[in-house]
Amino acid sequence: MTDTPMDAANAAAGSLYWKRNLTISLIGSFTTIVAMTLLLPFLPLYVEELGVSDHAAIVQWSGIAYGATFFAAAFVAPLWGRLGDIYGRKLMLVRASLGMTIAISLMGMAGDVWQLVALRLFVGLAGGYSSGSMVLVATQTPKDRSAWALGMLSSGIMAGNLVGPLIGGVLPPIIGIRGTFLAAGGIIFLAFLATAFLIKEEKSPSRKQAAKASGGWSSISDKGPVIAMLLTGMLLMLANMSIEPIITVYVAQLAKDQSQVTMISGVVMSAAALGSILSASRLGKLADRIGHWPVIAGALAVAVVLLIPQAFVTSSWQLIILRFLMGIALGGLLPCISAVIRHSVPDSAAGSILGLSVSSQYVGQVAGPVLGGFVGGHIGMSSVFLGTCVLLAGGAVFTWIVKPKDEN
Repeated sequence: MTDTPMDAANAAAGSLYWKRNLTISLIGSFTTIVAMTLLLPFLPLYVEELGVSDHAAIVQWSGIAYGATFFAAAFVAPLWGRLGDIYGRKLMLVRASLGMTIAISLMGMAGDVWQLVALRLFVGLAGGYSSGSMVLVATQTPKDRSAWALGMLSSGIMAGNLVGPLIGGVLPPIIGIRGTFLAAGGIIFLAFLATAFLIKEEKSPSRKQAAKASGGWSSISDKGPVIAMLLTGMLLMLANMSIEPIITVYVAQLAKDQSQVTMISGVVMSAAALGSILSASRLGKLADRIGHWPVIAGALAVAVVLLIPQAFVTSSWQLIILRFLMGIALGGLLPCISAVIRHSVPDSAAGSILGLSVSSQYVGQVAGPVLGGFVGGHIGMSSVFLGTCVLLAGGAVFTWIVKPKDEN
């Protein structure tokens, strides 16, 4: 079964409430991401507070606890997307915000490190508010505004990733680590209330029937563009995260004053995110005007060019500028990826395939640090930048090859 012409027309025109839904989704995504990332500065301290005393074990358990959320989310994102296609995308946001409220609040009551890891896994299984928001916004926004709207949402998500660790560094000395988790749970509960009472989603019985009848993937007539976007999303996250493990070591080789290494490393890491926040909605708006494929291929090509000098910088300020420019170049990729997928699949399969896209990005987010750390440790720091450059160049070429003939 396929979508009816009426559903296709509604998808092109967008929901009557798309602006309100975008606003609530942006605020909700920002607050949930803040709540998920604020534990980064104090996670090792909390692991130690929960009874782990050996230094190596503290580092190991901190890594396990942090990665558990992304590991679990990678498996269930397509499932939640498919259920959203059948039962409604708003319901998935209500479920995610309520589940995260409970899980993050309970983290503040954990009795040992195993309970902390289990709750981090639960956040990944029950959460997914930001990815669910992407699905809702992508399917409810008018086609000619979709990349801009998704760019705005991406900016809110990336801002949450920036602000979360800052809040996590300020709150624990004031209200304690456990109190910080409870406060984060309270913030997400407000997002749950706003989502439940303010987001409006029109019901579509025909879409529900089509979603039940189709297997999601089998309903896509031309799978090439979708496969290209899944690979591009994975490459984007791999490119971003492959650099993270070596930044501090790389900066230590460049910095004259070793006492400033951690501060400079933080600026380097934030520079790319800041650039993406500033450019996401603007590149999305450009993509709505000239087409998504030229923006995707162009962004990848610019990132390739910017990666090469990063391998040969001689001072920290050069690296900061280049990472900021790379963030600007890549900022529009996620909105464009989501928009292309949305326009390449029937409405009844949008949630399933966008959920699969989220899973592919998590694969890159997990594989990137592993590959970057291995290559940086065994071959050299410059090889990480050059290797990532080659991968993105291949992605840019592949994306342009599979571009539909009728696209710009």
